[in-house]
Amino acid sequence: MRAIVRSPAPVTLLGGAPASSAQLVEALRLAPTLVAADGGADTALALGLTPAAVIGDMDSLSPEAAGAFAAVLHRIDEQETTDFDKALTRIDAPALLALGFAGGRIDHELAALHSLCLRVDRPCLLLGPETLAFHAPPELRLDLPAGTLVSLFPLTDLRVASEGLLWPTDHLLLGPLRRIGTSNAARGGPLRLRPSAPGLLVILPPAAVGPALDALRAAPRWPAPPPA
Repeated sequence: MRAIVRSPAPVTLLGGAPASSAQLVEALRLAPTLVAADGGADTALALGLTPAAVIGDMDSLSPEAAGAFAAVLHRIDEQETTDFDKALTRIDAPALLALGFAGGRIDHELAALHSLCLRVDRPCLLLGPETLAFHAPPELRLDLPAGTLVSLFPLTDLRVASEGLLWPTDHLLLGPLRRIGTSNAARGGPLRLRPSAPGLLVILPPAAVGPALDALRAAPRWPAPPPA
């Protein structure tokens, strides 16, 4: 799929759900290029920010934002995918830091989490008011303080080799209709996760966004899924 935005550094992707200005400032510090997905352009306009691109079907975009950012609008009219997915698949960057997609309507948030697991070759952190979530790469290493929340949520049946968790997962078969791995915790120091297959969400506190972004950038990627 043709890239609309290419960046050698991580990109901040802003959606239309509420996002705190403090989180957005931190996101832009870590991922300085701003892209808006549809109605996220209205948040950018209200904060005096100019995105490098606005991507989506534009059904949630106000006339004011459409006029202000007319030069960078990229309308994608198909209705088979969400605006988050449209943007995720058209940004070529080492990683994305997405906010404004969590903490609002639960169906929208579930759709964004679905896209994370569908686009396994696109490293992306979904930053919300209370948590951040990302799809686990084939191997992940990051350092977290002892007691940090680490939840593992499988969207398919898989196993997870782990080091540095309070409750090890090596002997468990996880699955959405089996055992899940929420409310685990880091022991402190290096944490390593090696899922047996794609389909695992890692959920951490928002304060871990910096280390998590660095770890995701450094991690190997799953191969891109075949076209549908």
